[in-house]
Amino acid sequence: MFGFILLKFASKNNSKKAVKQIMGSKTNTIKALNELGRFLNQFSSEPISKNDTVLYNDLFFDGFQHQIKLSKEHNGWFSQTNLFFAIENWSSLLNTDSLNKWTSNYNFENTTQKKVAIIMAGNIPLVGFHDFLCALICGHKIIVKQSSNDKHLLPFLVHYLYKVAPELKDTISFLEQKLEGFDAVIATGSDNTARYFEYYFKDKPSIIRKNRNSLAILTGKETKEDLLQLSNDIFQYYGLGCRSVSKLFVPQDYDFDAFFEAMYHWHPIIEGAKYANNYDYNKAVYLMSEFKMLENGFLMVKEDPSYASPIATLFYERYESIEDLLDILDDDSDKIQCIVSNKLSEKHLAFGSTQNPTLDDYADGIDTVDFLLKI
Repeated sequence: MFGFILLKFASKNNSKKAVKQIMGSKTNTIKALNELGRFLNQFSSEPISKNDTVLYNDLFFDGFQHQIKLSKEHNGWFSQTNLFFAIENWSSLLNTDSLNKWTSNYNFENTTQKKVAIIMAGNIPLVGFHDFLCALICGHKIIVKQSSNDKHLLPFLVHYLYKVAPELKDTISFLEQKLEGFDAVIATGSDNTARYFEYYFKDKPSIIRKNRNSLAILTGKETKEDLLQLSNDIFQYYGLGCRSVSKLFVPQDYDFDAFFEAMYHWHPIIEGAKYANNYDYNKAVYLMSEFKMLENGFLMVKEDPSYASPIATLFYERYESIEDLLDILDDDSDKIQCIVSNKLSEKHLAFGSTQNPTLDDYADGIDTVDFLLKI
């Protein structure tokens, strides 16, 4: 009996110790991520500015400049502007205050370390970093399978984390061959690859992400500044992200003159070879098919019921009633990532904010941290 009491007491102590270790691990991870944010802040705008107070800068500063250069050379969609924009977003989020505020919404005390596989897309720079961050903050071991289109930045940043927090070395691995030996998976791809993922991972806890698109609702009462902000939602990352606006809903009598005027400051986008090729190709298709469209030399606006528009094209539909439109969009919520408008709904985002998600702004509306804490 005395032995049982001692055993029970020891068990409670071990449980408390495990909780302290988990909480301590999260605290150390947040400290490491804060240092990573300070490191990234040096590359968040042109010209790059070296900060001598950043930890291990002599070891990593020049190397990361080289990785940015490699990313740009390897993927024609990864312009210097887009690379810096993605890095700036993450540098602004990876700080102690933001990370503590985000994680304070969760209970990490009963988590058990698992092996989480993350299959990343490669449409925009560091697009899979949020899933990686969620798994890291939950204390899981992470198996990363990167897209060949975005394979340079994340491994380098992970090595920076290893230097700042050596205890992370055994928790992250990068894999190119077949995934094996994992407990849960987060996979991002197209509708076609999602069907494969759903079959292949049917016996594992999973988040499988499919194609989604973002859209804007205009009333005709938008200010010039509203439309200027909307242009960033449309053109940032060449419109390749799921948070990029690819569809407009406009009133029956909408006049596009003010819209095109606000878009014009993005005209240098046509200087990108891949964007220009898509523009020329899609314009030729529309002209040969005798589709009606509006265009300004770098953007085509075409009436079409689809949510997903080709590069350099924006689809639009006219509506009669805002109320009826909102009902339709609610029914199609599984196809939509973001909706921007001038406060037509509390669920809608402000113009110009789609490409600046916060830490708790989860893709597809699925709370990734909650999922990872329950596996």
